[in-house]
Amino acid sequence: MTSTSGVLRALAPRQPVALTLILLAAVLLTAAQALAHNVTAGDAGYIQEIWGVQIIPFIYLGAKHMVTGYDHILFLLGVVFFLYRMKDVGIYVSLFAIGHSVTMLLGVWYGWGINAYIIDAIIGLSVVYKALDNLGAYQKWFGFQPDTKVATLIFGLFHGTGLATKILDYDIPQDGLLANLLAFNVGVEVGQLLALAVILIVMGYWRRSPNFLRQATIANVVMMVLGIWLTFNQVAGYIASTTA
Repeated sequence: MTSTSGVLRALAPRQPVALTLILLAAVLLTAAQALAHNVTAGDAGYIQEIWGVQIIPFIYLGAKHMVTGYDHILFLLGVVFFLYRMKDVGIYVSLFAIGHSVTMLLGVWYGWGINAYIIDAIIGLSVVYKALDNLGAYQKWFGFQPDTKVATLIFGLFHGTGLATKILDYDIPQDGLLANLLAFNVGVEVGQLLALAVILIVMGYWRRSPNFLRQATIANVVMMVLGIWLTFNQVAGYIASTTA
């Protein structure tokens, strides 16, 4: 009879792929909710009832938005997927953070309104882009490698615009707006660091598997499918909203 430890060793190399497929199922199940583009009723109601500087609540809301924003986490996963040195992780994550912080703060401060479906479709495409980058598709198809640092910064700008669009839905009072926006941004960065910590722990364990490179290809294909699915849902939502 096969021992329990033997079964676990046999299943271990497949665990990352299984986790990726579970993530795929979770995103598919929540895709319909993504079409609504609304903040939760409880959060929106709370914000509309408070006034003045509210640092802690906005830090909480920022962190909550990031850790539950699967599109942002998918892109972050794609960015660090093949980064082995913490120095490189720090550079790329900082570029992403700078990008989304700039457009988030300026977008809310100046009230830049972009249709939420459109910006979220672009965010979905950013996931597709990074998955294809990880698969080496651009070298194979076009014979050159786009600058990944520049791409990370540019997509960070788009992700920040998406954050700004969501914040504008909160209808935040003008009193204490700047302080609350900065607190929200701090919360986003806290949430990003929490998500990054989990990703790096999982990736560190996964990379020790002798099957990592083969499974990495499968995972990035799945990630690309997720990005296409997210983009499709946002385009479908935009069409539905314009024809309703």
